[in-house]
Amino acid sequence: MSGSRTEKMEQTRAKLITAGRKAFAEKGFVQASMDDFTAEAGLTRGALYHNFGDKKGLLKAVIDQIDAEMLSRMAQASEQAGAGWNGLIAEHIAYIEMALEPQIQRIMLLDGPAVLGDPSQWPNQTACLRRAAAEIDALVAQGVVKPVDAEAAARLLNGAALNAALWIAASPEPQTVLLRALEAFREMAKGFLR
Repeated sequence: MSGSRTEKMEQTRAKLITAGRKAFAEKGFVQASMDDFTAEAGLTRGALYHNFGDKKGLLKAVIDQIDAEMLSRMAQASEQAGAGWNGLIAEHIAYIEMALEPQIQRIMLLDGPAVLGDPSQWPNQTACLRRAAAEIDALVAQGVVKPVDAEAAARLLNGAALNAALWIAASPEPQTVLLRALEAFREMAKGFLR
């Protein structure tokens, strides 16, 4: 019985996240209403409150889901580019390029920071920073990267990628800004190489 109840709770959460993702992408956080989520999911407001507390809690769950998808795509880009420096840079470039996608623009880069605060303080960013710092540390040890503080270098690369993505998302000409941002990012990143 408890397995069935757990499954039902997971299905309810999944329905609400799907509905929230759709409403946040189409209408934005401010315009999306509780009724948008519950009607789309075929559930009550009580289910929303029980699972997420409020609209902000649902946004956080939607962001967590999108973020996991983005991390997976970044890992794929890194794998395709190969190990070491090329993989590290490919991962950051993939993040910047995702800023062209309307759902990522609206939810992750515009509404998310406005509602949840500075993205560099989100838990997923902390994990990314630790991983990037470890990669940079290994690249320093291999002599690929100049002897720099690995955490500082990781923060600078991640910060540059995040700010490039925010710039693209807020731009009336995102494709043009993407090209400018990628060129500058690549040149900046080269400064770390020996």
